[in-house]
Amino acid sequence: MSRAGEGAPAEQAGEPYVLRLYVTGTTPRSARAIENMRRICEAHLDGRYSLEVIDIYQDPDAARVHQIIAAPTLVKLLPEPLRRFIGDLSDKDRILQRLELQPAARGRQA
Repeated sequence: MSRAGEGAPAEQAGEPYVLRLYVTGTTPRSARAIENMRRICEAHLDGRYSLEVIDIYQDPDAARVHQIIAAPTLVKLLPEPLRRFIGDLSDKDRILQRLELQPAARGRQA
């Protein structure tokens, strides 16, 4: 997939995001992950995203098929490259950098 402006954050390019969030039931950690991801999407993706929440207790085959070994896990399917994030997604800056929604801080690797 070609990108508008080589090296430009995907947010600037206007590409849609396809995200899957794998959670385990209604645990506090799952609820935090869902809320954190919804806030990030609403604030930074302006309706250009699809967020599917999958409860691996309800759909254990999805975890097996997609090789999910921990939850919560966020999988960014599009734009490429595919990325995975494990945890409650509370480190907003790191998530934004890894989703290419803001540039990486100098001297710090995401």
